[in-house]
Amino acid sequence: MSEAARLMDAAIRLSRRGLGRTAPNPNVGCLVVRDGIVVARGWTQPGGRPHAEAAALEAAGEGARGAALYVSLEPCAHVSARGPACADLIAASGVAAVHIAVPDPDPRTAGQGAARLRDAGIAVTVGTGEAAARDAMAGFFSRMERGRPRITLKLAMSIDGRVSMPGGESRWITGPEARAHVHLQRALADVIVVGRGTLEADDPSLDVRLPGLADRSPRPAVLSATLDAIPSSAKFAERDPLLLASTDELCEVIVNDVFVEGGPATASTLLAADLVDRILVYRAPIVIGDGAPGAGRIGLERLADAHGRWRITGSRTLGNDRLEVYERTR
Repeated sequence: MSEAARLMDAAIRLSRRGLGRTAPNPNVGCLVVRDGIVVARGWTQPGGRPHAEAAALEAAGEGARGAALYVSLEPCAHVSARGPACADLIAASGVAAVHIAVPDPDPRTAGQGAARLRDAGIAVTVGTGEAAARDAMAGFFSRMERGRPRITLKLAMSIDGRVSMPGGESRWITGPEARAHVHLQRALADVIVVGRGTLEADDPSLDVRLPGLADRSPRPAVLSATLDAIPSSAKFAERDPLLLASTDELCEVIVNDVFVEGGPATASTLLAADLVDRILVYRAPIVIGDGAPGAGRIGLERLADAHGRWRITGSRTLGNDRLEVYERTR
């Protein structure tokens, strides 16, 4: 790995600190590097401001003059009521070179940030680490390119694909390590969704119960066409929950990442509408037999139609369980 690639990789990893906390802004990471030494770093702060570049430049001070800046997304070119354009801040900082992982798809910037930097006499390169940067900001890119958040579906199931006993008992299919990993995924999402069936059967807390990450609990939401109001007795009622009457309303929520932990009905609804971008399957080494499947009918007429829609992008062992990650092929 070249030095430029190594430094950009560090900036992209830094950007992940903002996952689930920056919407509607992207989670961006930035390094200020002088003579091969990182003199400052920054990432997009909760609520979307300050931007990563502004945070890094403030930390660098005069150390930015003549330095190189590595940023995971093209610096913004538009002025906001919440702060100046990052391209202007960089141009005024004395930075000599800017390395950008991926262009900004937001039409308010979309190449204008890089152009403004070049007009200011700054050397600009684009494309180092692009795939990794897009992956780290997948929710933002989904919103810009598809007009909706990235939707991740979580399924905890047995070897034979069952998510509960025939009577509905589902606690616990997986072990503590897998459940802890689920809580980490919650911490990286803006909104967590369940269906009415899960709300009524389990009354889930939908929070993050990991040491030091309790403040990362996503906003809870219930997807139901028949529920009039979220009960005030629900465990998460005090956390400003959303009631979504349709998948259209879910797609209109202005966030980057949605994490779905609903039951088979919710899973089927989202899969049938082709709104699931990623599936996390937590598979336990147990066989249940005559239990509930992970999803019901999703509209496929032929077995051939099921092939080629999903690709596995990762797997790992979590205690006695196995996690499989699938991405929708689009």
